[in-house]
Amino acid sequence: MSGLDEGATTLTGDTGRNPEHVLVLGTGRDAPARLRAFDGVRTSLMSQVEFVHKVRDPGLNSHLLALPADAPDQAWIAVAEAVHQHDPFTRIAAFGERDQDRCAAIGAALSLPTHSVQTIRLVQDKLAMRETLRAAGLDSTPAALAEQESDIRDFTAQHGFPCIVKPLGGSGSVGVSRVENAEQIQRAFAQAGGRSADIVRSGVIVESFLTGPQCSVEAFSEDGEHQILCITQKFSDPESFVELGHLAPAQLDEATEAAIQALVPAVLDALDIRFGPSHTEIAITADGPVIIETHTRVGGDEIPELVADITGADQLQLAVAQVIGDKVLPQLRRTLAAPGPVAASAIWFGVAAAQGELTALEGLEAARQLPGVTEVAALVSPGTKVERLASSRSRIVSARATAQDGASAVRQAQEAVAGIRANISMSAAPTELSGLL
Repeated sequence: MSGLDEGATTLTGDTGRNPEHVLVLGTGRDAPARLRAFDGVRTSLMSQVEFVHKVRDPGLNSHLLALPADAPDQAWIAVAEAVHQHDPFTRIAAFGERDQDRCAAIGAALSLPTHSVQTIRLVQDKLAMRETLRAAGLDSTPAALAEQESDIRDFTAQHGFPCIVKPLGGSGSVGVSRVENAEQIQRAFAQAGGRSADIVRSGVIVESFLTGPQCSVEAFSEDGEHQILCITQKFSDPESFVELGHLAPAQLDEATEAAIQALVPAVLDALDIRFGPSHTEIAITADGPVIIETHTRVGGDEIPELVADITGADQLQLAVAQVIGDKVLPQLRRTLAAPGPVAASAIWFGVAAAQGELTALEGLEAARQLPGVTEVAALVSPGTKVERLASSRSRIVSARATAQDGASAVRQAQEAVAGIRANISMSAAPTELSGLL
């Protein structure tokens, strides 16, 4: 039996493959279960101690290894080597942002193929990424390391306002601020230099603000060859930059789409991203598309589900199959060449309009019955402390919808969110969700 189902990118077990023992860094979400669905594949997990409780079906792994978040890379390598000596790993992978650097370090130490240490450093260090892309002639965005507030003041004296101040490496829009004047620098520097699970590399970077709409590019690579699956339109809050919605595919003119299609593979080459999924964020400026950052993983916010809705391609399953040695790019291209299941898919998020304790979400079932709505999800449980929009963790509900055009898909997802009400303990009356900006 082939690992690839001829009709789609769904992948099945292969009774003819060699036994595999895959070390997964991080919790892996449902990737370990997908790996174990292939005949002869075992998994072991290696995670930071504070995230072990998020591991799904931990007892189904051959080994579950946990270290403190601040343990040095050499400690992670030593633990992996100790297990490897008596129960060798044949593959290694990290499917999320967290611990990709440790995955690369362990892979190098155990001679297991994965992204290089240098590639992950460039992806996780936004300043190093910009310097590399500038050397390759792919980026000219002014950017600098800010070790203290005065470095931001020096930067703005040379390049002007507005600017963006953000962590050197992170996700979820945590610690990101748009700075319009000198009075905002102190707070922005403190936010970017804070501690959070979403900040994967400490340090602060300041960049010139890129004016224009934003999108993300979902791609998949194999043996250094790149295939773009979808360009996804992003709807963000103009103050916090937290993403409030996404639309696949993005509504772009032909020239802009062609420029993005040319830019992203060149960026992936410059960073030596040779395999697996990537999620690249772009600003469409008056001078054309400009890279914001890229990631060696699938996008968040259910973007993989949006892509699957319109193409039929399952990016995570492709990644899982590739980890254990399958060649997936030919079948992916056949899938993309066929008509997609739907023309457009969108997701929208709701945020509480006030700070307090969530006691209930009302209207979820009614929202699920609206035309075109495919999913409505509560992102937090009653008893959770909720807040006004600050980061992606502030969002408390989402709705996904499909339609025959992008505008309709977005509108249907927005309408689903608009009908949901959040009861918050600080208010005597239900508080409507915000998010329709």
